[in-house]
Amino acid sequence: MRFISSSISRYSAILIGASSLFVGFSTSAAQQPASLQKPNVVIFYVDDLGYGDISPNGAIGVSTPNLDALASKGVNFSDAHSTASTCTPSRYSLLTGEHGFRQNAAILPGDAPALIRPGKATLPSMLQKAGYTTGVIGKWHLGLGDGSVDWNQDVKPGPLEIGFEYSFLLPATGDRVPTVYLEGHKVVNLERDDPIEVSYDHNVGERPTGVDNPELLRMKADLQHSQTIVNGISRIGSMSGGEAALWVDEEFPDVFSEKAVDFIIRSKHDPFFLFFSFQDIHVPRLPNERFKGKSTMGPRGDAIVQMDWVVGRVMQELKTQGVADNTLVIFTSDNGPVLDDGYDDMAAEMLGEHLPAGPFRGGKYSVFEGGTRVPMIVYWPGKSTHTRSNALISQVDIYASLAGLVKQPLAKNEAIDSLDVMDAFLGQSNNARTYLLEEAVGTLGLRKHNWKYIRAISKEKGLPNWLGNKDIEMGFELTPQLFDLTDDISEQTNRAKEYPALVNAMEEKIQQLIEKGFRYSQ
Repeated sequence: MRFISSSISRYSAILIGASSLFVGFSTSAAQQPASLQKPNVVIFYVDDLGYGDISPNGAIGVSTPNLDALASKGVNFSDAHSTASTCTPSRYSLLTGEHGFRQNAAILPGDAPALIRPGKATLPSMLQKAGYTTGVIGKWHLGLGDGSVDWNQDVKPGPLEIGFEYSFLLPATGDRVPTVYLEGHKVVNLERDDPIEVSYDHNVGERPTGVDNPELLRMKADLQHSQTIVNGISRIGSMSGGEAALWVDEEFPDVFSEKAVDFIIRSKHDPFFLFFSFQDIHVPRLPNERFKGKSTMGPRGDAIVQMDWVVGRVMQELKTQGVADNTLVIFTSDNGPVLDDGYDDMAAEMLGEHLPAGPFRGGKYSVFEGGTRVPMIVYWPGKSTHTRSNALISQVDIYASLAGLVKQPLAKNEAIDSLDVMDAFLGQSNNARTYLLEEAVGTLGLRKHNWKYIRAISKEKGLPNWLGNKDIEMGFELTPQLFDLTDDISEQTNRAKEYPALVNAMEEKIQQLIEKGFRYSQ
């Protein structure tokens, strides 16, 4: 392996296939100081994983034993939501405690400036104030720098300027250049005499492209994903140089889990926060060889198996280091599922009877429930209750809930959409949200208990052309929609004409929430 240190070899035989890496969560002999009262926090944030994609929620054709172990002891939510049905606004919301539309958060290009600016209150900076060591590992996709990044110099601002003490990143996504790791401010393994150049509007350098050299591809791609070829896969954008720094997609699970292990070992004597942000199961799906064929669904299913292994690997290290009993674990996804998202990996053809979104309509990009209703499992040994919870939960509430847990007061304008619902997160109450916003491209949905209202889209603004290439029910209409999820969980019967007063009230509530924020609108 080009990048991985020799230390990874000690883990190479841990698992061949999908068997569980850990049994239970009791700590080993090594213990955190007895005086440590604040729990460690680990957030596993998976990319494009649908509600129905894990075996605790009924997955068919793929097994997730490590998530089974989490769900068997923790709280498994049936009505938990990302704030948006796309990646960047969901990540922004989780880390800032406010909805992405407040910052015009949208799917960012690989060279976008940092969306969260230095000085902005964030989840990691709040936890830093409470005495936490903070780290982020994995996919970023929240922008870096000030708009014209020189990848050959220090890349900043980024995570280190908004509350993270350690970062090891994919700068954007696996399908975008630059296809290099960024540790702290620097590209890993970059050689001075082979500088990187990146462009999203014209070709640079002499690397072949998917458009001109389709015979070099391991996986056919659409036109958007057909520029520079790296590792046999064409990407979005053009890149030259940095040959020694290029990642190998199949090495992601080992590289990222090793970095997580190192962070846990370094940080175990103090409370720590680890934001583990997966590339899996986002495209391109290129699971490590040892996971190929471990599902019946081809690369997408095998990537789920791989993701589950990584969860188990990190959980095992918490146990080995004696800190598992004092660690609050949150497992969830940034939006709903997508099958064909630019690469021909047979995801739709090999789906079988599996339902990625479970019983819900839509998926990634959609304003229907399948767009934001995602898997969520929360476990804190001795604190959380083992239960199946139907509490209405939003990821934006992680911020205020953790602030309340560690007794860190929030400023007036900090995390304005975040509510403290820690009792619900721990399964000790079903009382969480009354109202919940669901953000999609071009419109918003609003939940009030089991009522679901979807705003009409603007005929003048329209929607991006690329949405037409996605085989997903988006839920975008020129007239309002209203559904009663009590007996219509798949949102089939629009009842807006039956309840015009409720439609008007829901629209007024959206306006109030936008103007004041959730903390000041309850």
